[in-house]
Amino acid sequence: MSETPQKRLFIKTYGCQMNVYDSERMADVLRPLGYGVVDEPEGADLVVLNTCHIREKATEKVYSELGYIKQMKDRKAEAGGRMTIAVAGCVAQAEGKEIMNRQKAVDLVVGPQAYHQLPELIARAHRATGERLAADFAADEKFDALPAERHVTGVTAFLTVQEGCDKFCTFCVVPYTRGGEWSRPVNDIVEEAKRLADQGVREVTLLGQNVNAYDGDGSTLAKLVRQLAKIDGLDRIRYTTSHPRDMGDDLIEAHGELPELMPYLHLPVQAGSDKILKAMNRDHTAESYVKLIEKIRAARPDIAMSGDFIVGFPGERDGDFEKTLELVREVGFASAFSFKYSRRPGTPASAMPGQVDEAVKAERLERLNQLLDEQQRAFNASQVGKVLPVLFEKAGRHPGQIVGRSPYLQAVHAEGGEQLIGTIVPVHIESAAKMSLAGRLEPVLETA
Repeated sequence: MSETPQKRLFIKTYGCQMNVYDSERMADVLRPLGYGVVDEPEGADLVVLNTCHIREKATEKVYSELGYIKQMKDRKAEAGGRMTIAVAGCVAQAEGKEIMNRQKAVDLVVGPQAYHQLPELIARAHRATGERLAADFAADEKFDALPAERHVTGVTAFLTVQEGCDKFCTFCVVPYTRGGEWSRPVNDIVEEAKRLADQGVREVTLLGQNVNAYDGDGSTLAKLVRQLAKIDGLDRIRYTTSHPRDMGDDLIEAHGELPELMPYLHLPVQAGSDKILKAMNRDHTAESYVKLIEKIRAARPDIAMSGDFIVGFPGERDGDFEKTLELVREVGFASAFSFKYSRRPGTPASAMPGQVDEAVKAERLERLNQLLDEQQRAFNASQVGKVLPVLFEKAGRHPGQIVGRSPYLQAVHAEGGEQLIGTIVPVHIESAAKMSLAGRLEPVLETA
């Protein structure tokens, strides 16, 4: 029977995979102080909202959540207890003082490069003295201060290798909230990956705002991946998110040569119009993106492509949007993420002329999503009849069912016992839906 933690910690994570990683590391930092993670904020001693600043709605959700958490804090105070509320992540970095002014119940604000200071900041908050804002960009200090040991559950894990961005896309707040590009040392990453493998992790996803810009110790992401592929027990490697301008030849070659590097690549394009791409400061054209995809597919013909799209960027006319649809048809995506343009204060695009009407954005997004959905369904349907190696991760919702991931990141359901969790098993795919596949286990023939 597990003991109730001395102090209860609730963390709510918004946004990207890097925030998921950061939330895990916050729990690691706070564990030596007696904090154990709980599933609900009610009654928690410390509530951390790890925020995302990419879209306006996400920011407003944080403020709405803070109002809800404040009520819990008040109830706990009435009962003689104390709840500390911390806002972390990119909203904290961009709007720290505004958060403190807008919601007085917040005790401290921690930027994405300062969460290693949480223990000190909590102590200061409890003494009601000292600075309540910590939002610097010392990424190297953050990783140096984190405990070496990570506590992970499951057979997959995120692993941050790079942070920040130097690209300054005109719609994006990341350069202002995460700082410039910075890469962790190779040895630190390899050692963390080995510790993860020792805990039973069989797949890692390498994270970075521009992960393929990785240059730790003068290395490249391709060289790093080749080192990680040598770790016993680590059978699958993925990475996200990439930028087309940083997709080097050595990384493309690695896709063709390393079986551990999964045949799935998320490579955002954002738009199909060169005029809009230039306004976005993307530093690539639609043609150069298509040629890059052709080069990648020449190295790894079965690779599944994923992308990001923004519709309704300032100045986007009907003809520009049609070019995005043309690019989608030419490339063919196995999956994608699409969004209406959202004005972010302080970014160049927020002040650009030609802001697109919300109704027009919604209509364009619906048309784009229809095409992307058709392509995703077609890709999944193309897997029916094939035998795919599936890494099983957990029990399914139905008795006797287990769920895993294909090499192409699709969820795969099959009948099987939980003893298969953590193993890679061939599965004959029998049916496909938009978001998942279903199949039966294939017998594994043992060699003499």
